[in-house]
Amino acid sequence: MHWTAITVFTGLFAFVTILGFVAARWRQGDLNQIQEWGLAGRRFGTVVTWFLLGGDLYTAYTFIAVPALIYSAGAMGFFAIPYTILVYPLVFVMFPRLWSVAHKHGFVTAADFVNGRYGHQGLAFAVALTGIVATMPYIALQLVGMEVVIGAMGIHADGLLGELPLIIAFLILAAFTYTSGLRAPAMIAIVKDVLIYVAVIGAIIIIPGKLGGYTAIFSAIPPEKLTLPPPPEGSLGSYSAYATLALGSALALFLYPHSMTGVMSSSSGHVIRRNAAILPAYSVVLGLIALLGYMAFADNLSAKPEFAEGFARYGANFAVPALFLDKLPGWFAGIAFAAIGIGALVPAAIMSIAVANLFTRNIYKAYFRPDCTPEAEARMAKIISLIAKIGALFFVLGLQQSLAIQLQLLGGIWIIQTLPAIFFGLYTRWFDPRALLVGWAVGIGTGTWMAWTLGFKSSIYPLVLFGVTMPGYAALYTVILNLAIAAILTPVFRAISTTAHQDVTEREDYA
Repeated sequence: MHWTAITVFTGLFAFVTILGFVAARWRQGDLNQIQEWGLAGRRFGTVVTWFLLGGDLYTAYTFIAVPALIYSAGAMGFFAIPYTILVYPLVFVMFPRLWSVAHKHGFVTAADFVNGRYGHQGLAFAVALTGIVATMPYIALQLVGMEVVIGAMGIHADGLLGELPLIIAFLILAAFTYTSGLRAPAMIAIVKDVLIYVAVIGAIIIIPGKLGGYTAIFSAIPPEKLTLPPPPEGSLGSYSAYATLALGSALALFLYPHSMTGVMSSSSGHVIRRNAAILPAYSVVLGLIALLGYMAFADNLSAKPEFAEGFARYGANFAVPALFLDKLPGWFAGIAFAAIGIGALVPAAIMSIAVANLFTRNIYKAYFRPDCTPEAEARMAKIISLIAKIGALFFVLGLQQSLAIQLQLLGGIWIIQTLPAIFFGLYTRWFDPRALLVGWAVGIGTGTWMAWTLGFKSSIYPLVLFGVTMPGYAALYTVILNLAIAAILTPVFRAISTTAHQDVTEREDYA
């Protein structure tokens, strides 16, 4: 039991818990309205949005998994850096348009926009269902990240006693999210991001000094882990895998419901543009976080007896916590663990709110209670946010963690299939919604089949074209197929059917 780290972690966790409940009185609004509970009244300015999106996108699992991938796979793990750089020009160009039309028509979710733009409830349902299914394992992975940190501090007994800290954290998360809505993770994100910057900057100064400097660290890394392996003859090998992972992940990231929720809560399109310009600051921090994987490898942590149980239990995900325990003072390790733990609460809260918004607006209200009052709508959203967290907790406690990881792998492949309807819908109404729905179904089916052929252990599919093998991110390959089918079928559907699908938006709405 690392009591100093536990004490610091517990104190900071208690502080953000209080903040979560206090947030209900921050920028007060009627929390019995889904626009207020689920989007904080769309009143967040540049600074709060920056912290909220940073807390939303750079999660506890990012802090754990990116260095773990560097630790185990080497340079391939650095794809996360260019992908977080590629995404922000897309945000700068596209998402102010989405915010503008959503603000004009009161859209809360991406499925609201799709329904309004294409006048096709089936396509909107597909977008909503994809968002919900893709997000649920993402919530679970935040709890996985928290579980690794709790175990690293020495709290890893078997049975209910060992899971009790995670259950308590879940109850706290559920309570302040239900009470305060999106205001809670927005306020907590400020503390979380400050802690992460402090922890990372401290770690990259202290740890290399104890390992003999960066020259000694890189000298200890095998050459094959420092660069991508050259591709074999007749294949693009790791080069195409790296490039497609970066591009596909960039295209998918802001299609996730929690990313959309962060964008929709902004006070204007200008706030979104400013954030697209300054959010790459997090990419710098992510690059530093990734280097922790090399530091852990150079420290040869897996060979140290005191960490044997942790690596046996958590695998490479234990690399960063073990590095912090081995090389940082106990109190500073407590701050770093608190940053990771709170880094699980913020995105998990936003994700559960996003799932609740989707279910309530695009399934419950659309199919079961079209006449429900705003108060009933908000009440249902709060209940669904609790159910989403229970589902995530079930994944972590009741099932193998590998299942949550496999489903998250599928989540990226699935969520990108909503790209043609959303991204192209911001600029043109040319696509027929029925063609988009067929393209979506083919993309979902093909992507799932690709993952199945890989045993759900990877998303890099070896596509063969003209005798050349191009290993690449299945999500990118399948969304290209999705888009091609939608483009081919659009004139076909228009030729065989005269059904009109009403677009409630106008050109001026996108200004």
